[in-house]
Amino acid sequence: MERLLCVALLASVFTLAHAQENISKANGNIRVAAQKTVGNVNGTNGNVFLEDGVQAKDVETVNGAITIGRNAAVGAVESVNGGIQLQEGTRARSAATVNGSVNLAERVQIEGAVSATNGGIRLAPDAAVGGGLTTGNGTIKLERASVGGDLRTKSGDIEIGRGSTVKGRIVVEKGRDNWFQTPRVPRVIIESGAVVTGALTFEREVRLYVDPNAQIGPISGVKPIKLSKPETASDAKVEK
Repeated sequence: MERLLCVALLASVFTLAHAQENISKANGNIRVAAQKTVGNVNGTNGNVFLEDGVQAKDVETVNGAITIGRNAAVGAVESVNGGIQLQEGTRARSAATVNGSVNLAERVQIEGAVSATNGGIRLAPDAAVGGGLTTGNGTIKLERASVGGDLRTKSGDIEIGRGSTVKGRIVVEKGRDNWFQTPRVPRVIIESGAVVTGALTFEREVRLYVDPNAQIGPISGVKPIKLSKPETASDAKVEK
């Protein structure tokens, strides 16, 4: 009996250790099968794909995209040259990329912040981010989603869709002057039923469109334009 108990104990320890095993690959794609539990997942030159229901610690790659399947639970998700996509119902601590976009599907929950230096950030309906969203030049788009921190960009558009909530501020920072190119004027659109609790601070020229039925904090730097039935930042309609 004692021998059997010992064997069972060793088997359980081995299983647990194997379940928490780190995965690392320098060249080539990484795929983690559905429902597996692993440790850190690190790639260098290749895409990373975690299938549905995977539990993992941090997920990182240098040159490649990262896709996390549905109803997964992971730590920080980071790429240098590649986009990040989190599918429905997945939870993560944070998400960041330098060259690429971040797309959060329905019901995705991010505990901390999301950033994309050269790329956009999109939150699908019922996605929630506890921290802030930051881009350098990409669009930030919320579709009936919620953000607990600030929305920050230098030259990207910001679209806050119907039913979305931003508990922090909206800040459009002043970028570097470019003597050889006329700077693009970002658009900030806040649709009907959207709520922005914090202040709206604009350190550079922007076109700010606000629906009369949106709730926003104090504005500094620009004057808002009344918005009528917006669709996207490129075809927003304003009342004269």
